[in-house]
Amino acid sequence: MFSHEGVDTLVLKYLHLQSKERDVKQWEELVHRVYNPKADVNIAIVGKYVEYEDSYKSLKEALVHGALAHNLKLHVSWIEAEGLEEGQRACEEQLHDFDGILVPGGFGKRGIEGMLQAIRYAREQKVPYFGICLGMQTACIEFARDVCGLAEANSSEFDPATPHRVIYKLRELRGVEELGGTMRLGAWPCKIEPGTLAHKIYGQTEISERHRHRYEFNREYEGPLTAAGLRISGSTPDGTYVEMIELPDHPHFIGCQFHPEFKSKPLEPHPLFKSFVGASHEHGREREAKKQAAELEMFHRPQKVASR
Repeated sequence: MFSHEGVDTLVLKYLHLQSKERDVKQWEELVHRVYNPKADVNIAIVGKYVEYEDSYKSLKEALVHGALAHNLKLHVSWIEAEGLEEGQRACEEQLHDFDGILVPGGFGKRGIEGMLQAIRYAREQKVPYFGICLGMQTACIEFARDVCGLAEANSSEFDPATPHRVIYKLRELRGVEELGGTMRLGAWPCKIEPGTLAHKIYGQTEISERHRHRYEFNREYEGPLTAAGLRISGSTPDGTYVEMIELPDHPHFIGCQFHPEFKSKPLEPHPLFKSFVGASHEHGREREAKKQAAELEMFHRPQKVASR
């Protein structure tokens, strides 16, 4: 509409920029997909700041971009992580209707146990999972506890005395107690392992993503976790930091230490969000098909006649 009224030309004029031939075809197609979705997709975001949805503004927009790439209408539900700490029954009650589960970034101990329960549910029930920053770290902790048998595995951020520091403070911050602005920030390169889900999603072996964290995966636990099935699919070129993890025996289980939502655009959805939303939609279709098949089987099952 702005284009139709010539607002774009006025903006270019006042900025002393040369105008080109107007072409808004891509934007028209995008708007058409917004108003004419082919199906719905339901995503649960399990976080600790869900009371203030704007805390995850970039994240939600990136999910919208991923949904538009598949011509889907996105439905997001904000799940308070602390409400899942009672165990798998609480997860089943709150998460069973969702097509995909996402655990975003965050700081501090609050809600961590609930996130771990949600991750375990996604892993065991084969629900598509996407962990970002803290979501990757908690996925590693859950795997160490529930698959590798390291019951006290944790991050030194949440339990400094844990005997299994699967996640610990960035190496250059050891001994630094006044953290302040000491974080790993900005764009950093990542080398992706060929043949992984990450490689399939990106279509390349070297990427650059934006970071904002001060804790990392402890490579001392790389051996036992990878032997049990976890795969490290992305690392810094020098091998210092783990950037991406995934589970090969799962339909779509992936975590990244960086924040891909910062690079997503409406016409250029980030590949990780595009892949996650697509896998979630497929999971929802399969679940609905199984449900309908079960109902049909029940309908056609011979009914026993009660004898007198």
